[in-house]
Amino acid sequence: MAQSDGRATLGTVRRDAKRLAEEITRVVLVAALALVFGGIAYGAEPARALIRSDAETMPVASSGDAADDPTIWVNEFDPAESRIIGNDKKGALNMYRLDGTLVTSLYTGTFWGNSDVRGNLLAVARSGIKLYAVTESSLAQVGSIKTSGEGLCLYQSGSDLYVFTVTRRGLVREFRLNASRTGGTLVRSFGLGSEGEGCAVDDDAQALYISQEDVALWRYGANPSDGTARVAVDTVVPGGRITPDAEGVAVAGNRVIVSSQYGTARSKSYFISYTRDTTEYVQAFRIGDGLTSDDCDGTDGISAYEGYLGPSFPFGLFVCQDNNNSVPGTSGNQDFKLVRWEALP
Repeated sequence: MAQSDGRATLGTVRRDAKRLAEEITRVVLVAALALVFGGIAYGAEPARALIRSDAETMPVASSGDAADDPTIWVNEFDPAESRIIGNDKKGALNMYRLDGTLVTSLYTGTFWGNSDVRGNLLAVARSGIKLYAVTESSLAQVGSIKTSGEGLCLYQSGSDLYVFTVTRRGLVREFRLNASRTGGTLVRSFGLGSEGEGCAVDDDAQALYISQEDVALWRYGANPSDGTARVAVDTVVPGGRITPDAEGVAVAGNRVIVSSQYGTARSKSYFISYTRDTTEYVQAFRIGDGLTSDDCDGTDGISAYEGYLGPSFPFGLFVCQDNNNSVPGTSGNQDFKLVRWEALP
């Protein structure tokens, strides 16, 4: 009798195990199909506050996927005359006033990547790294560095200035600029593990933030001697809050912000903010239609600044690239949306 009960129990266990294996296979298959067709409901995807855009730049000249990454140059003598610098990947680097009108455009018809600024020096990824002196009306090239990469960010440490580039394959290089800011020397390189692009540096904390598109937002040390040690600020869903791709990164005030591009449904893209001092999660938010400008969809690059920038942006500015430029405001080619800093969580 005991032997018979034992065989029955063993058979039940085997049947239960088979059912469990079949259920796991079914769940994995459904999840895989949902990822392919964009229908998955990510349990970890955060609720988003809706913030209205306040203004927009003029559209870029090129059609399709063209606008990509903005940066904010602060005019120390007249903050209201600060500038937004943004790339047209298919041919130009543009400079805009804070009302969105175009000041000047460096048109080459060739690829322009990401940019960043420290003081009056601008670095841009274009056939290596190009260095420009910035004024409120001009961009004048002063130097270059031979390398590759699309992602780019600057780091100021005392009198030393560094520039990071990030390649599509996830190779990160750090260069120390020379005293004349006309060239630089490679001082560190490391791999992310897969595709990356967006990066930003917290100069005060000596922290480098890089988005590895399908994995995480990482925090590294920004100094050449800091090696490859890293900490995940957040990861992609379902384990984290970022719906791939993780793209642009900005540091301003007490915030670190990353763009969650939402590649399967770009109209649902959003941004996530974390505290700058502890990298704790603060809030996810989406930029929606304003009175004279539309929302930010499928955003790649972002930029932010906390501080007085004239009466239109008295507490600072957040800028996001818009993948689908529509009314209200202009429509057609891509552009950049402007948002008052104090409106953000």
